[in-house]
Order: sequence, then C-alpha cells, then structure tokens
Amino acid sequence: MLAGCSLAPVLPQASSGVHAAWPQGDAYKALPQAANDDQPASEILWRDYFADASLREVIALALANNRDLRVSALNIDKAKAQYSIDSAALLPKLSANVGQTASRTPATMSATGAAQINRQYSGGLSMAAYELDFFGKLRNLSEAGLQSYLATEEARRAQQITLVAEVANAYLTLGADQQRLKLANDTLQSQLLSYHLIQKRQAGGISSGVDLYEAQSSVEAARSDVALYTAQVALDVNALRLLVGAEVPAALLPAAALQLNSTLAAIPTGLPSDVLTSRPDVQEAERALRAANANIGVARAAFLPSISLTASGGSASSSLNGLFKAGSSTWSFIPQINLPIFDGGVNRANLNIAKANRDISLAQYEKAIQSALREVSDALAQRGTLVQRVDAQTALVSAADKSYRIHDARYRQGSESHLAALVAQRALYVAQQGLIGAQLEQSSNAVALYKVLGGGWQPESASPRS
Repeated sequence: MLAGCSLAPVLPQASSGVHAAWPQGDAYKALPQAANDDQPASEILWRDYFADASLREVIALALANNRDLRVSALNIDKAKAQYSIDSAALLPKLSANVGQTASRTPATMSATGAAQINRQYSGGLSMAAYELDFFGKLRNLSEAGLQSYLATEEARRAQQITLVAEVANAYLTLGADQQRLKLANDTLQSQLLSYHLIQKRQAGGISSGVDLYEAQSSVEAARSDVALYTAQVALDVNALRLLVGAEVPAALLPAAALQLNSTLAAIPTGLPSDVLTSRPDVQEAERALRAANANIGVARAAFLPSISLTASGGSASSSLNGLFKAGSSTWSFIPQINLPIFDGGVNRANLNIAKANRDISLAQYEKAIQSALREVSDALAQRGTLVQRVDAQTALVSAADKSYRIHDARYRQGSESHLAALVAQRALYVAQQGLIGAQLEQSSNAVALYKVLGGGWQPESASPRS
C-alpha cells in the first residue's frame, strides 16, 4: 500500500481568461464561416496547404537541412536518454561478479612459523542500494523526466511549424520583390521611351526643356528603383538560403510572375478557441507544468524515511575447483533506513523552490494560451480586411492606369503639358507597387494563420505515454 503513495499534488487548473469564441467586431465581419465538415487547421499537412510545387520542394529541403531544426532533433534524443536514466531508478540494478582475494602472511606472524599464502575465490550476483519507492519519489522523478522529454518533442514540433512558415514567407517575399523589380524595369523602359520621344519633340521645337528635365528625373528615379530591387532580390535569396541550410536550386526559385494569392490553399475559420490548447508551444508549456508539479512530490519525499536494500548471493571457496561445490554458498542482506533529522532547512528550501517553479510554470502555461489567442485573433483580424484591401488596390491600379493613358494621349495631342502625364504615371507606379505589397500581406497572413492554428501536427503514437 505504501508503494502506491505519491506526494505530488493535484495538477492545478489554468485560469487563462480565454473565452470560448473568437473576438467579434468590424475587422472579423468578412471572415467566411467554417462548415461542420471542414478539416481543422491542425490536421492540414503543410504539403496539402502550400499549393505551389516549387515551394513545397524548398520547404522539404529546409526540413532536411536546417541546422536549428537539427539541434532540436538532437535535444529530443538527449531528453529521451535522460528519461531512460530516470526510469531505470525504479528497477533494481543487478551485477554478476567473479573474483579472487589473495594475501600473504609472513613467517614472523604465522601461527605455524612459516610464511603462508591464502587465496579465496568468490562468484555470484549482487544488488547494490536498491531504494524502495514507498512515497513515490522515484516515480515522480521518472514522471518529471517523461514530461521534460515530451516537452522537448513539442518544442521541436513548434520549431518545425515556425520553420515552414519562415521558409514560405521568405519564398513569397522573394517572389514579391521579383515582381517589384520587373515592374521597376518595365517602368524604366516605358519612361526611357517617353524621354527619347520628348528629346525628338524638343529638337523639333514642340516640347520645352522643362518637359525634358521632368522626363529625365522620372527615368533616374526608375533607374534607382531597379538598383534597389536588384539588391533586395539578392538579399532575399541569401535569407532563403540560410533558412534552407543549403543551396536552393535556381529552378525552385519563384518566377517573377508568381501569383502570390494562389500559392496557398484555403484554410477554415470559425474554430472554437479550445483549438489553441493543441498548439505545440502550448503543449510544451503544459508538459513543463506537469514536470514541475512532479518535482514537488520529489521534494516532499525528502522529508520522509527512505529504505534501501543491498544484497548479494553466490559461492566462495579457498580453491578454484571448489567454488561451486555443495556447501560453498554465501549470501548477505543489508537493509538500511535513512531518517532525516536535521539538515539546516535544505529540504524545506528545496520544497519551496519546487513550489515556486510549479507556480512559474503555471503562469507561463496561462501566458502561452493567452499569447496563442492574441496571435490567432490578430491573424483573423488581418484576414478579414485584407480581401477588401486587395480589391480596393486592384481597383486603384485600374483607375490609375486609365488616368495615365488619358493624360498621355492628351500630351501626345498637345492639349496639355507633360507634367500631368508624368504625375499620372507616377501614381500608377505607386498603385502597382501597393498592389504587390497588399497581395504579399494577404499571402503572408495565410501563412501566419496556418502557423498560429498549429498547422499540421497531430499527437504521435510513438510517445512513451500521454
């Protein structure tokens, strides 16, 4: 009955202050409602979510080569080994031994007056200091080791989801900057044509020097943007290469015509807030809380008596050939009880430390849930407004394009100055850049939503126990 005791307290219930429903308001009105048969985000694998084949290959390269993820995997192996060590304390340790003891007695000390050599041979099994786990000390140590191991697994899962999201965002950013570079190049070529046309018109006395200088300033501004985005594309490639942990084949880099808003699959919304508890980072915090709670049981057991057993059995003989003959058996049994009387307050201090660590872990667990809700709410708020932003920006580009064409036609007909056409062209360029940025934000938001909902991880049956 004593062996069934455990001094670990009941696991405290977290009070996270999280409601059962997502936030409501104007930012969330445009969100589509999830159907009852929609697959939860946590069950959507990343290969199914990212529709672009090249992006999937780049993510696979990162999962295979990223050094941070490799360190996380090694940390799991380390935690698993530590758990095995902690669990081994529950079982007795047996060892087999065979040995010889030889001693010489000089003639001056011998009863016979002659020097003597005595030999003794022994062999058998022994068990050293096996502690009976009356108060659950060893089981709580094992439980703490298990929860620490499982927390390390959850940390790796969280890091992998983060890596997938970072690679996707880096890939999408590279695609957007390539679009910006192409737009800058196209604008530069268009403005060069206008500049050369104005040069001819000025030579013919049709255009003024002011028109020529205005056109030249526009050309130089476009040339500056080309240089800027050329460097930015190179920086984006370097960032992607670092995340992947290896060289990214040129064939897998995004094309300049990458459709940002079509590289991701749809993700369901309208999920209840309890889905947050399945996120790996929240699970990691819960495992840490369970480990800290088990350590309180270990600290409490230090106040109580502990019983350890040392035993051995085998055979002993003065000659090797008589080692295992009848009548040569030996055994010893040494039970030992240890009762703490005075330790200067060490045990009490250790218990207080264990309780404080448990309370810290509880607060961190509650904060993890609150942070998860904040992240999902932020992503949903952006998702609810980005569709309108992209639609508005698309309409702005269309209107700016029509305005530019009208002003350019009027300038060519001589009915207005080149300044009006130049202003309209710059407005179109800014609107086109804004559309690329809005589309990138929309795609990045979809990646963020997939990440904060715990994208694609399910509990693994390979874990020792839940």
